[in-house]
Amino acid sequence: MRPFDDTPLARDGKVLILAYDHGLEHGPVDFEDVPESADPERVFDVATHPAVTSLAVQKGVAEAYYPSYEDDVNLLAKLNGTSNLWMGEPDSSVNWSVDYAAEVGADAVGFTLYGGSNKEIEMAEEFREAQEAAREYDLPVVMWSYPRGQGLKNDTKPDTIAYAARQALELGADVAKVKYPGSQAAMEQAVRMAGPTKVVMSGGSKTSDREFLETVKSAIDAGGVGLAVGRNVFQRKNPQRILDALEQVIFEEASVDAALGAAEA
Repeated sequence: MRPFDDTPLARDGKVLILAYDHGLEHGPVDFEDVPESADPERVFDVATHPAVTSLAVQKGVAEAYYPSYEDDVNLLAKLNGTSNLWMGEPDSSVNWSVDYAAEVGADAVGFTLYGGSNKEIEMAEEFREAQEAAREYDLPVVMWSYPRGQGLKNDTKPDTIAYAARQALELGADVAKVKYPGSQAAMEQAVRMAGPTKVVMSGGSKTSDREFLETVKSAIDAGGVGLAVGRNVFQRKNPQRILDALEQVIFEEASVDAALGAAEA
């Protein structure tokens, strides 16, 4: 496992990944509330906020937009992903290689693993290839560790999330992106199970400012190093405001009230 704090993913040992792979994973529905968020240029502009340590996108978006932002945005190449039109057992196609991501200018790579899916073995083997190739380029690896499949009735149960964090460690991820397991104590267990692999919370569906920040604060207090967030930023009319608040909670470890106050200032 490579040292983490000196990677482009981190700022003072903390992480805020702005995830924008939703156009493939969820489709146009994620842009309906804020139609301008369908424009990748708008989200690249948002990603220049100092709180954002990297922007996660799929290949086509990276090819089309990253050359104009390479001096201002750290690129996280999301290597796999599948449309919401797919109705089979959870799986995710590998859409670009680590070699090509490095050629485009990626600073890190990301890979989804659906632990518990009938496709888990194939996905783990694909992750192995990506992880080992990333080591050749000294690129940090983020695993979207999402237990999912017909055998799982509750993918946010604390034991399941702890298992997801442990799976990321065992397979060689530098960072595990996991769903929030419902409490600070449960998140602490996930962080313990991850060992030296850093844990970040998945942002999830859009909620109110306060509810969202309180969950992020709980994850940070539990030992998580930050957040990988999409809809709770780009589905807001003023994404800069929530990023101002997140900067306070994640990097300054401020209270939610203080963060909201700073965002209003």
